[in-house]
Amino acid sequence: MEIPSSKSFTNAMRALVGNCSVITVGEGADISGLVVTSAISLSAEPPLLLACVNRSSSSWPLLDKYRKFGWSSLGAGHQQIAENFSGFGGVKGPDRYEGGEWETAETGALLLKGAPAAFDCEVEEMIARATHSIVIGRVRAIRECQDAGALVYWNGSFMPMN
Repeated sequence: MEIPSSKSFTNAMRALVGNCSVITVGEGADISGLVVTSAISLSAEPPLLLACVNRSSSSWPLLDKYRKFGWSSLGAGHQQIAENFSGFGGVKGPDRYEGGEWETAETGALLLKGAPAAFDCEVEEMIARATHSIVIGRVRAIRECQDAGALVYWNGSFMPMN
């Protein structure tokens, strides 16, 4: 039996609708972040989140170094933030935060103001699997914004949902 190619697998995964979230990492001028669509709830007691982060991303070393992160679900009006944190046009590091309003959470992580849901997290565990790390975050604080809609990723594109 032949194993599917990574291109075939990636194309098939685009058929799944994913919630877009931004993971923010680092401190001071040493900040970056990325968009994740593989972000889910792991446990309510204690509150734990799970995301898969490619270890070749520019954000992974900061996540490993600082061991805390912000997790902001993106609303319908956050497509520019999604594009910045996806690196469109070569946007990197602190420049990814342009166009958004950010607040510093209890751990020092940055959360997007106006996000439908935002979580202040500490790294509980990182598990290496293939090219990615399964990152388990312990939630320390939560922010919510009603009526923000959602930004989803489907078929290779960001799509606002109100």
